[in-house]
Amino acid sequence: MTWQLVGHDWAVSLLQQSLATDRTAHAYLFAGPPQIGKTLLALRLAQALNCRAHTPPCGQCVSCRKIEQHIHPDVELVESGDSSGILKIDQVRDLQRKAVLAPFEGVYRVFILKQADQASIEAANSLLKILEEPPAHVVLILTAVQADSLPPTVVSRCQRLDLRPLPRRVVEGTLRERGLPPDQAQLLGRLSGGRIGWALHACENEETLHQRTKDLDLLMQLLQASRVDKIEFAWTASRNPDSVPPLIELWMTWWRDVLMMKSQGEEHLVNVDRFDQLRSLAGQSDLHQAWSILKTLQETAAQLEANVNTRLALEGLLLRLPLWNES
Repeated sequence: MTWQLVGHDWAVSLLQQSLATDRTAHAYLFAGPPQIGKTLLALRLAQALNCRAHTPPCGQCVSCRKIEQHIHPDVELVESGDSSGILKIDQVRDLQRKAVLAPFEGVYRVFILKQADQASIEAANSLLKILEEPPAHVVLILTAVQADSLPPTVVSRCQRLDLRPLPRRVVEGTLRERGLPPDQAQLLGRLSGGRIGWALHACENEETLHQRTKDLDLLMQLLQASRVDKIEFAWTASRNPDSVPPLIELWMTWWRDVLMMKSQGEEHLVNVDRFDQLRSLAGQSDLHQAWSILKTLQETAAQLEANVNTRLALEGLLLRLPLWNES
């Protein structure tokens, strides 16, 4: 078996070399956008560390199969137990207690900390203790979207690998190999932004594209809505603040497409299935206006990340949207 990853060949090659020369790091940090393959790469490394085959990971031995099924006693996925996404200090303390134990079956005890950049300050400081004096039989793998949010002392004690988005053709080709029709593979390849995990998830979950349709339809309605309706929507949406950042992210792809149509043509459009609406809106907008709206969306996303009041941030955004005549 190969590592069975789509893309990230350079990262696999680096890890294979460290395994072959017995220079495995005691801690790794896999950074990159959501659903780009960080956790899968971590699991493949865990398999390779505990596989006894000549060319690990083999994927066939008991160890590899158990890790694939998340039932290996020496490989643990540590992630937030609630909707907050925040790793708590109690979870890190539990990890510390387990880390001093010798492996039950494998060669290494491997702990994969998902969204380590979301760890509380107390948890990050506690994690630093085990990074400073790691047991010889322990390998820690941290995954993070915003690696710079981690304390520099934590980052400096890890071997960092920054995973980059894959070329669109690679994502599309992978989807076609899995039996997806060419037009749908093209759409998902463009929507994925190079995140192969997102594309594969969207293939298996119709709700992903269904929600996108609803969110784009909502934008079209708001572009024709009155000021009162926009303010009312901002108030309603603010009651479910977790749903707002993904909405803003999708709307950014839309206005980027409008900007592309005004400046560089159709080759790099994301929302290709909405071509007629994009062309209509681009025809009613000038280049400066499209750029201004995209910049406002980016500023709103940053405000939400900084915990600015959701309703006020949305109101400021929506009141700057242009009026659009669909006809």
